[in-house]
Amino acid sequence: MSAFPDRDTVAAKIASLQEPDQAFLKLIFENPAQDDALLEGLYVYLEIASEARFLNSLKLERAGEWIGDNAPARLQIRLMEAARSSQHPAFASFRTGLNRSGGLERAYPKAAV
Repeated sequence: MSAFPDRDTVAAKIASLQEPDQAFLKLIFENPAQDDALLEGLYVYLEIASEARFLNSLKLERAGEWIGDNAPARLQIRLMEAARSSQHPAFASFRTGLNRSGGLERAYPKAAV
C-alpha cells in the first residue's frame, strides 16, 4: 500500500498552487500524520525545479511565501531546513519566499530581554 498523499501528488499540488490545490495542501497541514508526506513532496518539487532548464524564481518565491503563511507552527522549522538543504538557486528562491512570509518568526517569536 502506498501512503496518501504520495510525494508526487504533493509536489504537483505545490507546483500548481491553484485554488483546489491550496485547499488540498491546507488539509494536509491540519494532519500531523501527513507532515512527512508533505515534506517529501516539497523536496520533490524543489528537486524538479532545480533540474529545470528555466528557473522560475518568482513562482518558487510565491510557493515559499504561500506555504510559510499557511503552514502551522509545528512545520516552520522543518520547512526552513528543507529550504536550506541546498545552495541551488531554486532552493534559495523558495527560501526567500519562506522568509518573506514571516512564518518562522510567528511560530517562534524572539524573546524580549
